[in-house]
Amino acid sequence: MTIELFDLDALIAEHDIVGAQVAVLHDGEVREAAAGVLNNVTNEKVTTDAAFQIGSITKIWTATLIVQLVNEGLLDLDQPVRTVLPNFTLANENAAETITPRHLLTHTGGFDGDLWFETGDGDDKVEKYVAMMADARQVVEPGELYTYCNSGFVVLGRIVEVLRGKPFHEVVRERLAKDLDTVATTFAEYANQTVATGHTGKEHTPADKYLTEAAAPAGTVLAMSARDLVQFARMHLESDEFAAMRNVELTLPNFGLGGKQGLGWVLQTYPGGQKGMAHTGSTLGFEASLRVLPEAGLAIAILTNGGESLPLVRAVHEKVLSDKVSIKPQPLPTPPFVPVPVDVEKVVGVYRSAGLEAHVTEGDGGTVRMRFVALDDIWKTLVDDDEHEYTGLRDDALIAVQKEDGYHPVLVLCGRDEENRVKYLHWGRAAARV
Repeated sequence: MTIELFDLDALIAEHDIVGAQVAVLHDGEVREAAAGVLNNVTNEKVTTDAAFQIGSITKIWTATLIVQLVNEGLLDLDQPVRTVLPNFTLANENAAETITPRHLLTHTGGFDGDLWFETGDGDDKVEKYVAMMADARQVVEPGELYTYCNSGFVVLGRIVEVLRGKPFHEVVRERLAKDLDTVATTFAEYANQTVATGHTGKEHTPADKYLTEAAAPAGTVLAMSARDLVQFARMHLESDEFAAMRNVELTLPNFGLGGKQGLGWVLQTYPGGQKGMAHTGSTLGFEASLRVLPEAGLAIAILTNGGESLPLVRAVHEKVLSDKVSIKPQPLPTPPFVPVPVDVEKVVGVYRSAGLEAHVTEGDGGTVRMRFVALDDIWKTLVDDDEHEYTGLRDDALIAVQKEDGYHPVLVLCGRDEENRVKYLHWGRAAARV
């Protein structure tokens, strides 16, 4: 059934999106729409049956498999990972022996999170990836600070493999996707689907590669239609089996969006007290968004394959949430009319996370300038190396003066070193001063 609330063709034209799908599940009924092209060279049209990569929304699938294990008494979230994976090794031995699945589900393991090891496409690819993590450095102590961690979810995927006795993709297929027609769980399965091409950069250049298949449990492989994504969300609407995933585990760093962390899910409270869960995903040229409001029986999936997707996502959310539950999304943060003074000397420096550095220098009039320096080929594709001006948002946060990708990014300033300088620059990942 089509969606009458908005014209998706007009929205992708307005926001310069290559192609998009939207699906809305409400009170048991799914409505869907598609617009644009799968590839801007072939110009094949997007249909509602095409598959798009969902990126890190895969983490909700992985978390769901983990909670199934917990519910069956096969896994304890608070026992060390080594209870299941005795050879689990990191550069910091103390961390490796104490990190638990709960740490991994809540991004509080504290180790390097963006590791893109290539280990082939065999059934042992996830196992090999986890073995290669032996040199992964510890950025913060386990449990000390939320810092987004893809590699932690690969470890969770390996736990699923060991306890189920099957490769991760087979478990996904059998337990979560057996009734979903468009889902591809491996790159080889893309041949069985009509799969969109991701488009990168302002020029919308078709991507000529994928991220490593070994990181599939974190979100590098899983592809499907928006319709099948909301059908997956249906189990989180219609069953209490996964209610533990909605419990608040910690408060996220304050990027001006609110939100708390559950087991996999980001938890949101809307005006009027309506509760919801959400996750987003990003791979090479793909952006994905999933929002679920259990009390309203509502799930919204938006998948795109090139362009600045956030303005389109916001437009769809505003239309659907207003119509279905009479609420509006929380406004995005904007620079204050009177900027908060920045203690420039305490902020400037170089901060490093896995594969990426942030170089912060003094700007004009009490501002600072920040540019990313990619340390590997993946990050060179994902970030630009332009210098961006930031001003004070709060005593513990900076905000970009100009919009990037449709919003003003916020950097949170975490901790202090022995010289009272900012210790971590946080944009979702905590990057340590070097």
